[in-house]
Amino acid sequence: MKKIEIFDPALCCPTGLCGPNINPDLMRIAAAVEALKRHGVDIERHNLRDVPQLYVDNTVVNVLLQEKGAEVLPVILVDGKLEVAGKYPTNQQLSEWTGVNLDFIPQLS
Repeated sequence: MKKIEIFDPALCCPTGLCGPNINPDLMRIAAAVEALKRHGVDIERHNLRDVPQLYVDNTVVNVLLQEKGAEVLPVILVDGKLEVAGKYPTNQQLSEWTGVNLDFIPQLS
């Protein structure tokens, strides 16, 4: 099974679902990650605020940050390979990578 890593920008909490103005796309990705975990998918979200060293240690993410700055986040790696940068993956992409149907989660864009 594939391993998916989401390198989030610095968020106020692990999911980014706090405060008065919640980003709907963060709600979608949080729901998708939880659904995928329930299906046994190896998927992790990393928060720059909580684990900055992980962003330094990961060569792919580090190079992107050096070249493009923090605006490149979020960065999504699948089996260590860059798949998406600067936005979260669509439900369709997540489904293609994992074989798990995520049609029940509203897609905003």
